[in-house]
Amino acid sequence: MTVSKAFTVVPDGTITTPQGFRAGGLHCGLKKTERYDLGVIVCDVPAEAAGVYTLNAFQAAPLRVTQKSIAVDGKLQVMLVNSGNANACTGQQGEDDAYAMRLAAAKAFGAAEHHVGVTSTGVIGELLPMPKVLGGIEKLPAQVKLDGGEDFCQAILTTDLVQKMTCVSVTVGGKKVHIAGAAKGSGMIHPNMATMLGFMTTDANIESAQLQKLLSAVTDSTFNMITVDGDTSTNDMVVVMASGKAEHEPLTPDHPDWAAFEAGFRYVGEYLAKAIARDGEGATKLIEVNVAGAESQEAARAIAKTVIGSSLVKSACFGADANWGRIIAAVGRAGYPVNTETVDIRLGDITVLEQSRPVKFDEDRAEAYLKTELVQIYVDLHMGDVTATAWGCDLTYDYVRINAAYRT
Repeated sequence: MTVSKAFTVVPDGTITTPQGFRAGGLHCGLKKTERYDLGVIVCDVPAEAAGVYTLNAFQAAPLRVTQKSIAVDGKLQVMLVNSGNANACTGQQGEDDAYAMRLAAAKAFGAAEHHVGVTSTGVIGELLPMPKVLGGIEKLPAQVKLDGGEDFCQAILTTDLVQKMTCVSVTVGGKKVHIAGAAKGSGMIHPNMATMLGFMTTDANIESAQLQKLLSAVTDSTFNMITVDGDTSTNDMVVVMASGKAEHEPLTPDHPDWAAFEAGFRYVGEYLAKAIARDGEGATKLIEVNVAGAESQEAARAIAKTVIGSSLVKSACFGADANWGRIIAAVGRAGYPVNTETVDIRLGDITVLEQSRPVKFDEDRAEAYLKTELVQIYVDLHMGDVTATAWGCDLTYDYVRINAAYRT
């Protein structure tokens, strides 16, 4: 069990650990294998909700439908998701299908139609086989249960190799509050919100507007700070639902326990973001880029994301080649001014550049370090006191193999 001063990580916690939530999944025929491809999160009551969505201009129909649902009164009770088909770039028929999914789920779970969110993930440009989807929705209520978090996680996966979920508890007003999350994401991942599909649940008593502000802020330093391949998907989003079942005084930034809740919320977001980066298609290691000494948050984040997104840096990490020249080149093209005489670079605790000048280092030791499962790159600009961290993965032969045959 991991414990911090603000929160405790719940062993084996899932998105149904917070009070008021159930979940489930099943196979309805969207995937060629028998893996689950239709999942749902259900709250006992209409939950306060918030969402962040991809900035790709070709935003998929389900995302637009979910945004319209939340816009009515800031609440969701049912969150429906299918994998195997993105329902993106499918025109009016795709939008009609997303609304049909929303209506079918509302009927199946006895919820108001505007209290249902829908989302999809998979191949772009193919219409959903609606008879299979609607048939699956009819069967979903029988699969929903208190311990259905893992079934839901399986239902949202595409090329992912592992399920991604976590849960923490914090104390708010003397009451135990849970914050949980589940996510999918392996390829077509780039920091430009969202990055993937993410779902968070909590039994905290917090209004939609406050939840939206918190989610947006946390997204900027977690989900928006990862990249696998530089491609921003048409379908990516993160949705949060708060049941209020913990029954404490409403949470606002003025609440004495707000900092603890925010820390737990941020931990869940960062855990999921790092899990997605670690599970990048074909990846063998997680790469973390830490930038210090920047003059602004924008500069620190841009530089960290440029380094982590560099195909040359990612390839060097895969090959365990301590080629710091690729790192400094990425720093210099990030779009923000840097002092070209003051940059330090370390690979773990191995200094390779100091005050923008090469430092002799043990190549064998550096190679051994770059072969580990976690590679940490440190860049200090010595221009200010702002920091940022980004996460990604190495670029491997398997990434090309997987994406060369994604549809076939």
